[in-house]
Amino acid sequence: MTTTARSKGWAAGMPALVLGAALLGGCASGPNANPADPFEPYNRSMTTFNDNLDKAVLKPVATLYRDATPQPLRTGVGNFFGNLGDAWSFVNNLLQLRALEAYESMVRFSVNTVLGLGGVLDIASEMGVERHKQDFGLTLGHWGVPTGPYLVLPVLGPSTVRDTVGLSADLFVGDLVDRVHDVPVRNSLYGLRFIDRRAQLLGATTVLDEAALDPYSFTRDVYLKLRAGASDNADSGKLPADY
Repeated sequence: MTTTARSKGWAAGMPALVLGAALLGGCASGPNANPADPFEPYNRSMTTFNDNLDKAVLKPVATLYRDATPQPLRTGVGNFFGNLGDAWSFVNNLLQLRALEAYESMVRFSVNTVLGLGGVLDIASEMGVERHKQDFGLTLGHWGVPTGPYLVLPVLGPSTVRDTVGLSADLFVGDLVDRVHDVPVRNSLYGLRFIDRRAQLLGATTVLDEAALDPYSFTRDVYLKLRAGASDNADSGKLPADY
């Protein structure tokens, strides 16, 4: 089995694995239980695991990347991966019958790929073409699929049952990095994208740690609110890019 096949198999099986772990971990009960978070015991345990991993590995690597890489280069990296995301946003806007948003997503991808050195330069934004960020979880929500319970994924963090199912499509179908046939190059792109996104959130996590009495509850409530707003809002592309 090739590395690509193994990675796709992992992505497709992730919802079942995580849901099974959550069920085995038990459900929250009692007068203070949040109805949107019945898997809270599991979710808090997974959050602790993710936080420890972040403090030991991800945050130091992201900090080193930020400090060692000039801002213009980091901007180009973010633009490049954002451009790849515009292609999948085009598909999801089309599936949601949002013609204008689909058209502008297609224009963004085409212009930035051709004129922006493969997406490193965000020419489309300079032209006033807005980004309309979408994923398959939001497409499911658009067609009435409820979010389901809140769910914390290993390494990836906040999600819901619906978004975890949608994530399989995002990774299995919509991730253009997965189309790179050269395995070392593909894996390097995966790693660069992950570290770049973590570096973009360094300031936010510092504020969260200092300001929130219960970072877990704060993160959960903000995530659920943003995803609900994105699902209801025809122009979800104006929401923060890393919800």
